[in-house]
Amino acid sequence: MKNHDSAFAGTSEPLLDLAALRADTPGCEEVIHFNNAGCGLMARPVLQAMLDHLRLEAAIGGYEASAARAGEVADFYASLAELLGTRPGNIAFAASATHAYTKALSAIDFRPDDVILTTRNDFISNQIAFLALRKRHGVRIVHAPDHPDGSGVDVDAMAALMRSHRPRLVAVTHVPTNSGLVQPVAEIGRHCRELDLLYLVDACQSVGQYPVDVEEIGCDLLTATCRKFLRGPRGSGFLYVSDRVLQAGCEPLYIDMHGARWVAPGYYRPVDTAARFEEWEFPYATVLGCAAATRYALRVGLEPVSRRTPALAGRLREQLAALAGVRTLDGGPAPAALVTFTIEGWEAAPFKAALDERRINSALSYREFAQYDFADKDVEWCLRLSPHYYNTEDEVDAVAGAVAELARSAR
Repeated sequence: MKNHDSAFAGTSEPLLDLAALRADTPGCEEVIHFNNAGCGLMARPVLQAMLDHLRLEAAIGGYEASAARAGEVADFYASLAELLGTRPGNIAFAASATHAYTKALSAIDFRPDDVILTTRNDFISNQIAFLALRKRHGVRIVHAPDHPDGSGVDVDAMAALMRSHRPRLVAVTHVPTNSGLVQPVAEIGRHCRELDLLYLVDACQSVGQYPVDVEEIGCDLLTATCRKFLRGPRGSGFLYVSDRVLQAGCEPLYIDMHGARWVAPGYYRPVDTAARFEEWEFPYATVLGCAAATRYALRVGLEPVSRRTPALAGRLREQLAALAGVRTLDGGPAPAALVTFTIEGWEAAPFKAALDERRINSALSYREFAQYDFADKDVEWCLRLSPHYYNTEDEVDAVAGAVAELARSAR
């Protein structure tokens, strides 16, 4: 296999070797990929790790291949622990961020009238899960109000709700999928620690885009996918579980032979680590791809990525905001690399199809994805463009130019 470490030459410098990073990313030759908030383009080492393992499975057998690659499999936990500022035993693999999230929710012994305190910008699947818990267990869902300045949730108001409701769970999405808003999760975490409240963070859109430190955030549980800004494969995610949650004996509703030991005919004992939230069966090629993606992100460096990626989005957002008939929708003082906008004279699917024809990857968000946020903005749909560090300023300008052309054609 070719050595692609040239992408990280001079890592003591805070700059990225863009040419080498793009050479590491075959998809850059095919499309302008501005759908990193959906799936990032995989780098060659990620793809190679997965292909190598699949070939090994075909050659010697699946069980035997996973045993032979035990060290590389363990690096999934070690690399993510390094990325998040925790220990490998606090990380569990999951088939998706939603899989991780529901596993975490299932470990909480909800009772009637327990309160889940969340925000008006929580992820759609999380909100649906809360509603399902209300239907089954009679919990109450309380949404903290947004700050009038548009910076996200009003932390002081949320803290007051914490004190008055003593919620069973506080749940916040760091970067909502429907906008570039960055929620103040660490500030919320300080209030949760002061009041000894259980705190769950959805970091799906922030892991791989920003440095994310679970100790700094102060969360008990954190979920994310590997396929977005971390640039791993689909069908993968993870759950961080704090020591205090593990030591409290929390475990998922359904636990299997991987997460527990059958110690006597009538008894089982959960394992000590976050592995209690996993199942026995693993897609090992995917796990190895995630480990490679995480190591790649660590070598690139989250600090330069966290500067370049939002800056590219800011350049795009500024150009789109200047176009007649285009309305940008992102809020907050320092939006993430999710650029959302509406355009006059177009319906959702035809507009995205027009960008597809120009080999520009994008994504649509609809009212049902963000009932509160889109109601406040009075929109039924928007288009989302999400560049990443391997994209170029020329690509940003080309995408803005394509939107300008389409906006003119509708007038």
